[in-house]
Amino acid sequence: MKLITWNIQWARGTDERVDPHRIIRHARQMADFDVLCLQEVAANFPDLDGNDRTDQFALFGELLPGFTAIEAIGVDIPDGEGGRKRFGNLILTRLPVAQALRHVLPWEAAATRNMPRVLVEAMVETPFGPIRLMTTHLEYSSPALRAAQIEGIRHLHRMAAARQATPRAPGPHTYAPTPNTASAILTGDFNMRPDDAGLAQLLAPFPDGVPPLVDLWPVLKGTEPHPPSAFICDQTYGPPGCLDYVLATLDLAARARSITYDIETRASDHQPILVEFDLG
Repeated sequence: MKLITWNIQWARGTDERVDPHRIIRHARQMADFDVLCLQEVAANFPDLDGNDRTDQFALFGELLPGFTAIEAIGVDIPDGEGGRKRFGNLILTRLPVAQALRHVLPWEAAATRNMPRVLVEAMVETPFGPIRLMTTHLEYSSPALRAAQIEGIRHLHRMAAARQATPRAPGPHTYAPTPNTASAILTGDFNMRPDDAGLAQLLAPFPDGVPPLVDLWPVLKGTEPHPPSAFICDQTYGPPGCLDYVLATLDLAARARSITYDIETRASDHQPILVEFDLG
């Protein structure tokens, strides 16, 4: 399974040109991917720099025939003309999706510029078994807000593991059983560097046998520093550094074969990550 995750900044490159087609072209150049996790996808949001009213969620689905598109909307506001402006995350996969879930992360109060954040989850069927694919985009303006979102993610992961340990009773129609698994991959723009206390919080052990998440970069690269995934060209928000990650439970981390940060492309202000798993 080849997975790419990328904060695409509504497909706006460092050349200030918004081009969703360029995102897909570059992702395809990176790999014949099975999973594409995107953050900062927009629909009908011309307020964003260089953007128009394109529904990027729909467009990306059209550009990848044979893929299932699962979106989660964090910002959903009126456009003043009877429509809605939407902004969030998107998973596209050609693997069978047994269930899709959309989680609103905790949104505490802070006197900073902040917005609602979400996590989108696709339960995919693989030769290994069911896997929970998740992608998210955490708050950058406040460590306190980010810490609350991290606890929300840990709570979601704990509940998923509990559902595997205690399956629900089967029933008809909306109560029909779906797969349960603690095996998970979490990707996204976490807006924190490798030495941030928030990342340690996210990777901390769980009680009661819930499998922890691990960062796949040190799993595969040892002590080699994380590559920069943001601020390579524009250092308004700080020096170049790693803000984007792929995490996995230990059973899947053992099957990760390679991880690559593409630090050359300028199709977004963040860099895409490619991870290959052996799930046979």
